[in-house]
Amino acid sequence: MAARKIDQEKEMHVTGHISELRNRLIITAILFVLLFIIGFVFVKDIYGFFVNDLEFELNVTSPGDIIWVYFTMAGLIAIVGTLPILSLQIWLFIKPGLTPTERKASLSYIPAIFFLFIGGLAFGYFIFIELILPFLLSLNDGMFNELFTVDKYFRFLIRITLPFAVLFEIPIIAMFLTSLGIITPDFMKKTRKYAYFILVIIGAVVTPPDVILQIVVAIPLFILYEISIYLSAIVYRKKQRKHKEFMENDEFQ
Repeated sequence: MAARKIDQEKEMHVTGHISELRNRLIITAILFVLLFIIGFVFVKDIYGFFVNDLEFELNVTSPGDIIWVYFTMAGLIAIVGTLPILSLQIWLFIKPGLTPTERKASLSYIPAIFFLFIGGLAFGYFIFIELILPFLLSLNDGMFNELFTVDKYFRFLIRITLPFAVLFEIPIIAMFLTSLGIITPDFMKKTRKYAYFILVIIGAVVTPPDVILQIVVAIPLFILYEISIYLSAIVYRKKQRKHKEFMENDEFQ
């Protein structure tokens, strides 16, 4: 009888967690839809921002290209705007299992995730507009008639910028994994050459086959990795200090 009661309590506990997670996902989905609608309304302004400084015109080859632009621009705004709320909902979900110190520390990750994501997008866009696009256009040199379509231009733009937005989250990921004890600063230092190699490959994939461009892209990624090691070391030292204090207090008692 007691065992059955314990099983029922466990089942209710799991069911409650699933229900809470579902509710938080619903809140995030509702916000995403609202931001998507707002982005849809202001598509012309968003689109104008991206094409204002272009020296060529973008064309459409079918009505589907027009609706694709609307959905892409609105989706971009919705994703960026929903990211901090999604992070907050995840934090609220795991909050009961954290200590007061862990809650305070992990809460600071939320704005950092958002600003690093924005920073990655901005960096990728700068690299695309100032380096990659001029380089590719210079290869033409009057050989071809240029006809740029909206869908191919923005697909290429997203392919360049989105990886940087994800890569700029490396410091937060490193801090989080260090706090969980999955990685350490020493591990990141020992695997530095492999990490650099992976970052070079990613830089080569998102940039044209030009050595100078690839170096320009790779250097900020290397710096980002070194910053991640530094932040990981801070988290690791704090974790070690707390563990030492806990052991001393336990020994004293």
